[in-house]
Amino acid sequence: MLNVLIPVLSFIKEAAAKLGNGSSQRMAPPVGASPLAKVLETNLMRGKDVLGIADLSSEEIHLIIDTAQQLYLNKFDETQTLFAKGQTLVMLFEKPSLRTRITFEAGMTQLGGHAIYMEGQLGKREPVSDVAKNLERWVDAVMARTFSHDTVVSLAKNSNIPVVNGLSDLEHPCQALADFQTIVQHKGDFKGLKIAFVGDGNNVANSLMLLAAKVGTHFTLGCPEGFEPDATLWAMAQEEAKKTGAKLTITHDPVEAVKDADVVYTDVWVSMGQEAEADDKTKAFIPYQVNSALMSNAKQDAIFMHCLPAHRGEEVQDEVIDGPQSVVYDQAENRLHAQKAILALVM
Repeated sequence: MLNVLIPVLSFIKEAAAKLGNGSSQRMAPPVGASPLAKVLETNLMRGKDVLGIADLSSEEIHLIIDTAQQLYLNKFDETQTLFAKGQTLVMLFEKPSLRTRITFEAGMTQLGGHAIYMEGQLGKREPVSDVAKNLERWVDAVMARTFSHDTVVSLAKNSNIPVVNGLSDLEHPCQALADFQTIVQHKGDFKGLKIAFVGDGNNVANSLMLLAAKVGTHFTLGCPEGFEPDATLWAMAQEEAKKTGAKLTITHDPVEAVKDADVVYTDVWVSMGQEAEADDKTKAFIPYQVNSALMSNAKQDAIFMHCLPAHRGEEVQDEVIDGPQSVVYDQAENRLHAQKAILALVM
């Protein structure tokens, strides 16, 4: 795979300079034969499950981000995008979502394929293993958005087609990949930058932490005591960081977390399915709200990120999420391109 890997950072720097922020891909001119064709024909990710950042190598991460950026640049040029013609993706949703459903379904259409939406709790009517064995006879890949990570693992274990984690309680890999694409679009690179995640050490934090460690990005989590990231993934991230020079830290002081950060990131305090914990979590997280006062501790050119949906007035104030440092809608757009890249590479 390394001999076909396109240099991600130089390509994206050039693309960002050419397009500028917010350029419409509807105006992208055709550019002829796809530079991705050879990569997609020879890549070693074909048939691979993407259950988490934990499962991806640094080379695979760079390949996905680079592929996503090329798809972003040529969104409406069919010579650049039809990499799933005649293929079908089934989308299994235990938890509803605006961004995950629209971006996967639109993404498959733009790749020339078809997506089927199914909603309901897996394992109720029949074992997850039986569901997986049926699906592999009908479709080419599965995307699952589930409450339990074990459900995604079971789907992958019991089928011979690629399974992509659209979100679980442990990881949110598609979000993290889209986020790092967004970071490099705005910063030109991600190695050596500092990401400050302020809030719950949840699935999004787990995936960002792991990805940062694997590509040499410094990562600080600012959270109340008792809300640290998954211990196993934290240990894994520390081992990866030793290889790349990334510095990973946890602090219970939000100001310390954000100090000199290039990226300030937050997420909701109470995830879907945690409603019973809402009162206790809200009390614990009030000091961790991202507002203009907290943002002033980051670098002057820092960007603000949020995976959305946002609970305005709780984890973030309008002055930040609607302010000039916010790139939240670039993140949302890049969910489309990052997921198209994953599907094009594994299907």
